[in-house]
Amino acid sequence: MNKHRGSSFDAFLEEEGILEEVSAKAQKRLFALQLKDTMKAAGINKLSLAKRLETSRSQLDRLLDPGNTSVTLASMERLAHAVGKQLRIELM
Repeated sequence: MNKHRGSSFDAFLEEEGILEEVSAKAQKRLFALQLKDTMKAAGINKLSLAKRLETSRSQLDRLLDPGNTSVTLASMERLAHAVGKQLRIELM
């Protein structure tokens, strides 16, 4: 019998001990996708964004990497402001 049958996916991830890791990666992926969409809509390419942030394109690529969850809130805030947005964090 499947011990996870009827439980939520979050409960499964919690039981496996990976809920926080998976949640962090999902949130970073969402941030990166939203930033990419905003850049496209505003006509901002990676090179011009790197110049706005006074950083290299390779460093920007690391910041935009959906799998890189070690990006600081300060960096995310700078990225958001560089494309004319505000970073919002909320507890649910």
